[in-house]
Amino acid sequence: MTRLMPGTPAPALDVATAAGPWSLAAQTPASFTVIVVYRGLHCPVCKGFLTEVNRLVPEFAAVGANVIAVSMDGADRAEKAVADWGLDALTVGYGLTEDQARAWSLYLTTAIKDTETPVFAEPGLFLVDAKGHLYLINIASMPFARPDMASLPAKITMAMTNNYPARGTRA
Repeated sequence: MTRLMPGTPAPALDVATAAGPWSLAAQTPASFTVIVVYRGLHCPVCKGFLTEVNRLVPEFAAVGANVIAVSMDGADRAEKAVADWGLDALTVGYGLTEDQARAWSLYLTTAIKDTETPVFAEPGLFLVDAKGHLYLINIASMPFARPDMASLPAKITMAMTNNYPARGTRA
């Protein structure tokens, strides 16, 4: 597994969305691209978390941040999550591959229920700055260890206002 380091270039990320292809390399945020990796449609914790992220999309936009949620689900499951969970403001990407998940240092899990994707990525949260470098890396091995997303827009403002550098850059 690759160990990502803050301050280094983010791995490539290209996924499909309902609106068409999405590429990290094509993003031009004023502050950050926020990448939320979720387990998939089968995850009730993800539903609650992404519902909160969806509510916060305007706050992220106000601080110059683009937001995408990504999973290893296929198009049908991603579209069902968008519809069933009411994700009307959030861009939802799908089709994350095992190789991509490994490049992002995500933990992978093999399904234990028929409702789960056969292999899926555990949660991750990444802030990628406007130059394409990793700023914040938060990776979990369980669905219930999630950061407080409601406080993140204010933290982005603080970081941008104070020119706060990426931390944790010493291996």
